[in-house]
Amino acid sequence: MASKVSCLYVLTVVCWASALWYLSITRPTPSYTSHRQFSSISIARKNVSFGNIRTRPINPHSFDFLINEPNKCEKSVPFLVILISTTHKEFDARQAIRETWGDENNFKGIKIATLFLLGKNADPVLNQMVEQESQIFHDIIVEDFIDSYHNLTLKTLMGMRWVATFCSKAKYVMKTDSDIFVNMDNLIYKLLKPNTKPRRRYFTGYVINGGPIRDVRSKWYMPRDLYPDSNYPPFCSGTGYIFSADVAELIYKTSLHTRLLHLEDVYVGLCLRKLGIHPFQNSGFNHWKMAYSLCRYRRVITVHQITPEEMHRIWNDMSSKKHLRC
Repeated sequence: MASKVSCLYVLTVVCWASALWYLSITRPTPSYTSHRQFSSISIARKNVSFGNIRTRPINPHSFDFLINEPNKCEKSVPFLVILISTTHKEFDARQAIRETWGDENNFKGIKIATLFLLGKNADPVLNQMVEQESQIFHDIIVEDFIDSYHNLTLKTLMGMRWVATFCSKAKYVMKTDSDIFVNMDNLIYKLLKPNTKPRRRYFTGYVINGGPIRDVRSKWYMPRDLYPDSNYPPFCSGTGYIFSADVAELIYKTSLHTRLLHLEDVYVGLCLRKLGIHPFQNSGFNHWKMAYSLCRYRRVITVHQITPEEMHRIWNDMSSKKHLRC
């Protein structure tokens, strides 16, 4: 069995390299922000709906799962579900996470479920490569919205929906990105503490108090007609935040009646305000690049802008030097 998986993995890497080389020299992937539907791939699953929404949604999340892992939580209930926003071409980043902090077997006796979140790419070659990767690792979920920066909110809502539908008994959920290094020891033992009673209506990360940027040249530009207020509600940086699993369904259901915004972390903050849930500030969540040192990284939970190569190097160094004091 192991040799079969190894062969499939090698084949996947070779196919990924060939496909990405072909795409880079022949047809660059266009940028899509539309929610237009495309034909679904063969493993599309039946859409799951929540029956207790009484009023008609203004923002219906009417997307089908193209790739799903509905049985991931059946054998045992996870203590932590990790939802990682990624894009089709980031195979190296996904593999680095699988082999380092995102490995589901890192902690004996503590069940962790790791999932990568994607939309659908306009290029069928990339969709096929992700489907093959999914068949090997069984850690990818995809819905049939177009994968783009402006659809990051849909990715997060897909993750919330998945937890609420297929893994509602989990204790905690983390949402993060594929260029984030996570100090899992600090996250598990210092923040979440498996031996304590799980919290409810809990949400924490790097809390931002700010307002909309009206400069059209900015990556975070927010038009007045979409959000007229001068201040955002407190929200946690989308680079990494933690919440109790009950919040996943609350946010998902609230989103059905909340006007969609393309800034994912701001939008989650809007849903939290409607729910009366106040995010807690935690200085361990960093949403910036931080030069590596063993002692510095031992004090944090997340670090931003980490390459796959750095991910391996940091993980290996921290793992091999656990006996050293700072």
